[in-house]
Amino acid sequence: MKKTRAIVGIIISGIYLLNFTLGIWELPDNLPIVGHLDEFAAATLLIASLRYFDIDLTGFMKSKKKNKETQNP
Repeated sequence: MKKTRAIVGIIISGIYLLNFTLGIWELPDNLPIVGHLDEFAAATLLIASLRYFDIDLTGFMKSKKKNKETQNP
């Protein structure tokens, strides 16, 4: 059941982020603060769904200092 949810999350967020809807049912980006929240939610859903399949897209956000500390014991 969780695998099905993760696949559906990938499909829905991927379609939303690719914008096949031509902007018909999404929030306009020129609205202050809330304009980009829909893309943020879709990207968060995509990252969480991919993480279920052990695809971690957050690795690039780690600082270089932390990476160097873990490499040199």
